[in-house]
Amino acid sequence: MASLPPDPGESSSSNPPVLPPAPGWQGIASDWASDKDAFKQVPWGKAMMWIFLLSDTFIFSCFLTGYMSVRMATTSAWPNPSEVFALTIGGKEIPLILIAIMTFVLISSSGTMAMAVNFAYRRDRAKTTALMLATAALGLTFVGMQAFEWSKLIAEGVRPWGNPMGAAQFGASFFMITGFHGLHVSIGVIYLSIVALKVLRGDYERSGNYQIVEIAGLYWHFVDLVWVFIFAFFYLW
Repeated sequence: MASLPPDPGESSSSNPPVLPPAPGWQGIASDWASDKDAFKQVPWGKAMMWIFLLSDTFIFSCFLTGYMSVRMATTSAWPNPSEVFALTIGGKEIPLILIAIMTFVLISSSGTMAMAVNFAYRRDRAKTTALMLATAALGLTFVGMQAFEWSKLIAEGVRPWGNPMGAAQFGASFFMITGFHGLHVSIGVIYLSIVALKVLRGDYERSGNYQIVEIAGLYWHFVDLVWVFIFAFFYLW
């Protein structure tokens, strides 16, 4: 027996009618204002974090490019980083020992952050929180060692406008580049701590969406990557 064609006036609850998008700029504004994903497979938060990191990449690139230009153009002797950033331990002067420890601490924090993202998608709130707080603690340790480094150089007479060890531009470059990066690490510590506490409290359990942990991880890995370039260009060159 042949089946009757569906009544066009009836609509199925399982397959609601799809309205065509509005034409022109009105349709674009409607899509972007309705909390939809801007890109099909990329959530809003992740897309905006990538855009922010891209803009930050330009800023750090300008800082490092300016530093290299100033260093090559200056007529005064540039201080030797191995001597400037050396520490006396047990009566022996060890070059770059503090910078090496700082780098190890920050790179290690990338590992704990990656594990935190892994456990977040497994819905393991306790391990995610612990690893994120461990990452924040490593970041705080890095900032503390950077504060010690700053205080040591300030005590030796290094200023943004002068430097008794050689080229005056050394102080301005050092405080600007490391200070801007240290600000990013400090903000990251606060950011990770807040997200970790919200994970522990179960705020993301209701929605089942732990992408905020991955987004925080993107920021933290970027901060670590920038330090690798600062370490190579400023301390090893």
